[in-house]
Amino acid sequence: MSTPAPGADRLARFAVSPARRRRDRIARGAILAATLIALVPLALIVYYLLKNGLSSWSWDFFTTDPSGNTFFKNVSIGGIKSAILGTLEIVALAAAISVPVGVGVAVWLVEFGKNSWFANTVRFFVDVLTGVPSIVFGLFIYIVLIIGTGSTYAGYKGSLALALLMLPVVIRSAEVILLLIPNALRESALALGAPRWKVIWRIVLPTALPGMLTGVLLAVARAAGETAPLLFTAGETLKTNTDLRQFTNALPVQIYYDVTSPTTAVVDRAWGAALTLVTMILLLNVIARVISRRSRIA
Repeated sequence: MSTPAPGADRLARFAVSPARRRRDRIARGAILAATLIALVPLALIVYYLLKNGLSSWSWDFFTTDPSGNTFFKNVSIGGIKSAILGTLEIVALAAAISVPVGVGVAVWLVEFGKNSWFANTVRFFVDVLTGVPSIVFGLFIYIVLIIGTGSTYAGYKGSLALALLMLPVVIRSAEVILLLIPNALRESALALGAPRWKVIWRIVLPTALPGMLTGVLLAVARAAGETAPLLFTAGETLKTNTDLRQFTNALPVQIYYDVTSPTTAVVDRAWGAALTLVTMILLLNVIARVISRRSRIA
């Protein structure tokens, strides 16, 4: 009588039956098919943007302001210079407002609030704000700062609306990164006699900085593509404007008005502006991905 090889019973116990292998192949095929179906709309959007937008790109397209003379074929319709600069100005001010506040709230939630009832209440309302439609933030600023004060549209009011939009994203992303910081870093610094505020400022925040930058860039990318808040707050203008107390143009607003024009050249400019906006957001997301890979905490 032959003696079974050592470990044969264990191998037999963990052997995979043909039926399980077949079900595994079916599940893998279904997941692959779902992934390909989800990529179809993205591929179509990119295709149409490249097809209709690349033809509008030129040096003048990026270096001239849009012209109001759009009903004459022999007159240049201009480019999107004011829209690009306006987007950068509005989003930069929004980031300057939301990032310090968002990081400060996240630090308080992780370092001081922890699981208190007030901290849980703050987290709840932050989660609620994350799901609020962007137009609601624009209407809020419109009612409070335009109707309430009897003033007109201004670029900084658009920045305030976008800052409210970015704030919950910054808070949640910064909180997640701060929770990943090992407590041993905090405890070792405290054991050496460092005060709590210095531990947070010199140890915790520098360690979490790359990860928090990822969340900030993702929030900026979302805000840069929003149209509705700016329609009610920043208004529209054709000229380049560096004074955010006045009407300020932006790429989403430029696209919104251009795409409804009866002039073909203006619609083509909208496609070129859309491709420019998507390219800017793509670059921000690539930067965020690169930073996140370098900031993984073991």
